[in-house]
Amino acid sequence: MFTSLVRKVSGVKSTTNSLVYTKRFLNVHEYQAQKMMKAFGIDCPKGNVADTPEEAEKIAEVLGTQDLVVKAQILAGGRGKGIFTSGLKGGVHLCSSPEEIKNYAKQMIGHTLVTKQTGPDGKVVHQVYITERHFLRKEMYFAILMDRKAGGPVMVASPQGGVDIEAVARDTPSAIFKEPIDINIGVKPEQTARLAEKLGFSKKNIEKAQDQMKKLYDFFIKNDCTLVEINPFAETASGEVLCMDAKLNFDDNSSFRHKEIFALRDKSQEDPREVKAAEYDLNYIGLEGNIGCLVNGAGLAMATMDIIKLYGGSPANFLDVGGGATQKQVQEAIKLISSDPNVKSILVNIFGGIMKCDIIALGIIAAVKELSIKTPLVVRLQGTNVESAKKIMEESGLRIIAADDLDEAAKKSVRIAQIVSLAEAAELDVSFKLPL
Repeated sequence: MFTSLVRKVSGVKSTTNSLVYTKRFLNVHEYQAQKMMKAFGIDCPKGNVADTPEEAEKIAEVLGTQDLVVKAQILAGGRGKGIFTSGLKGGVHLCSSPEEIKNYAKQMIGHTLVTKQTGPDGKVVHQVYITERHFLRKEMYFAILMDRKAGGPVMVASPQGGVDIEAVARDTPSAIFKEPIDINIGVKPEQTARLAEKLGFSKKNIEKAQDQMKKLYDFFIKNDCTLVEINPFAETASGEVLCMDAKLNFDDNSSFRHKEIFALRDKSQEDPREVKAAEYDLNYIGLEGNIGCLVNGAGLAMATMDIIKLYGGSPANFLDVGGGATQKQVQEAIKLISSDPNVKSILVNIFGGIMKCDIIALGIIAAVKELSIKTPLVVRLQGTNVESAKKIMEESGLRIIAADDLDEAAKKSVRIAQIVSLAEAAELDVSFKLPL
């Protein structure tokens, strides 16, 4: 519930297929998160990160204990139940020697880990995190997130930690506790005391737990976080209160204030298309359909995807060029969409206000000419300079199909995608003059 809720906090939900436009917040690896947290006095297990199996073995030797844990580092959850392309099951393993750490590292580093959050393609593991193993008396869940309904930060906690918190929220919602925080005042001692007691900390550790919650909130505010999630937030058998794992998200709008944090961005863990889109200030999210979408405005983009679904199609992406896109941005947007081999047709739906339709037309034509794009484009333009735009497209002599309204454009793009898909399956060539 809470991790997925945070992903949707700044999004708009589509009514047809539960597609969600989500603002992208910087996500960092677990070892990076714990290093930053330790600098704020937040207690985490001792450990270090390794790029090679040999380095992993040396780190284990330095830790000087037989109680060890090796964790694959990817920017996705569900690592413990994931499966590697090497055949290894699980991205988190308990070990009792440096040699065992090295053996597991060999099966992790350089291999792809598939989890419930990565999708079938998985993510390549480039590093492993080796930490001390602690014997836990109690595992709990603790998070701080920005919540629209509360109008600010909210502390969320549950005595049922170390497990899928979404399942806890679904099956036993009474085990979830919340404390909204007045951002102008900050977290109050009575709030952390209530949560510490509800989580079930022993009396001698109530103050320790409060101290850690306060430091986590200070970290959250100081670094412009949108999420600080600790699972498990634990009380050990030896009486320590530790943040055993950490997931951090940071508000992209604060990047100018936290250059050292945003320098940690691991682009190798992201969809390369989304990375490329960010270079040109395009809002892009890859989906699993076969109809590419280029639209200006998030609301219009959602409506466009909905109407594609209404007529039996499936959108291949969300792409919002914004209200003031340049010809170059439109050109790069078309390149990005056409680079997806699943795309069989492209629907351009632009309402020209500040955005001028002729600029869109020039960008489309430049992209088609530069890349010799063969994917049919259905273009629906309305608004500023629309007549000039239509004339530009008509005189270009390119594979561009005009449509005067969104219904017509959606029907054409869906029909084309269906025909192209059938023709490719039959290994037939499809001419431009498709039956619409």
